[in-house]
Amino acid sequence: MSTGTRSQWQIQPGSANTRSTGVGVRTGTVLVSCIIALTQVPTASAHSVTGAAGLTEIHGAMLTLVGIAIVGGAVGFKRHSRLTPEQALTGVFIGIVTAATGAVLFDALSIDVQYSAATMPFSRSLYPLIAFAVGLTIMIGSLSIGWFRWRTRPRYTGLGFILGLWVTYPYLIPGPASNSHPLGYLLVLSLPIAVGYILKKDAAHVIRDVFRDPVARRFGIGVAVVVGLFFLFITGYLSVFPEEGLPHEPKLVVLPVIYQLVSWPTLEVVRPHIPFFLAISPGLVIVVGLLSSLIGFNAGIIARYWRIEESAGLTEGTAGTATVVGSCTCGCCGPLVAKIAILAAGPSIAAPLYWVFVDPASPLGVLFIAGSIALFTGSLVYSIESATRSSEIADFSPAD
Repeated sequence: MSTGTRSQWQIQPGSANTRSTGVGVRTGTVLVSCIIALTQVPTASAHSVTGAAGLTEIHGAMLTLVGIAIVGGAVGFKRHSRLTPEQALTGVFIGIVTAATGAVLFDALSIDVQYSAATMPFSRSLYPLIAFAVGLTIMIGSLSIGWFRWRTRPRYTGLGFILGLWVTYPYLIPGPASNSHPLGYLLVLSLPIAVGYILKKDAAHVIRDVFRDPVARRFGIGVAVVVGLFFLFITGYLSVFPEEGLPHEPKLVVLPVIYQLVSWPTLEVVRPHIPFFLAISPGLVIVVGLLSSLIGFNAGIIARYWRIEESAGLTEGTAGTATVVGSCTCGCCGPLVAKIAILAAGPSIAAPLYWVFVDPASPLGVLFIAGSIALFTGSLVYSIESATRSSEIADFSPAD
């Protein structure tokens, strides 16, 4: 990266640094306060319509909508120059925390619908066919895009092949052998390596410069932490709600648990009197860490672009901002889509949706992980290239 490019990522000294300290303190305080608030809801029974605290899934849904409105309002006011970038980023972060808290409450307090095999739209014998069709489509599509669009960047095709193999893996090695096969562990470990290689080639210099800005760094790290906690809560690996069926005494055990293709040694911590439940494994750290890191990088890039626009006296001109925000929002809301549809449409109508996307045996369930990783990686590279085309970082171009 040239010196000229690097200078464009530097904020001039002055009041901005003072504001950045305030932003960091405020965002940190909001994050800690919301986490503490979540731990103070022991009277609300998980998967129960009401609890002693009087909370229902409606309250969670309303809180989520309020958070979304705060994010939209902050972005809109910033676009019309009614808020400084630091003020807008504070508002966006508060909105993200609020929406995530509401989504967690909605998921925990809504009733889990149980389905019998009689409601399956088709036999599970079709799952292998679906898995191979979807996996091959991903790999062929990646090969075609790489050949016609990015011939000098075979790393994109490589990532597509890995994601395609993720979908087909359970049926490439059928039976219990797939739970501990070396190929499964290789696929899981190769995913962050492939994504890391893409970021190193196409975004490393910009990411380093972005995170030299204290405001962008704190915003990106804060968003990554919130998203990581959100995924843990939504997937049930972290809970501060009392759950039926959990042991009544404190427990600390290590058990083999299948998570994303293969079995991992999983540390389970149960503290029923707090209440608190945590299950963590190497596979969980890899997948959730990768997803939250990608979203944090996207958030840091947006924060840095907003600061550059202010220091250069530009109006809102980052073409990739709306795309990045939209893609991250869709990815983060992915785990809730099926549940919301089930509650809205009713159990009988939504049964096919459950068996296709929520059933653990369904090959399409892994599409959320594969699609999210591709989406976040693509949005990060796109936002950098979009800024390059708009001359905001005119001297930067990804290495081929």
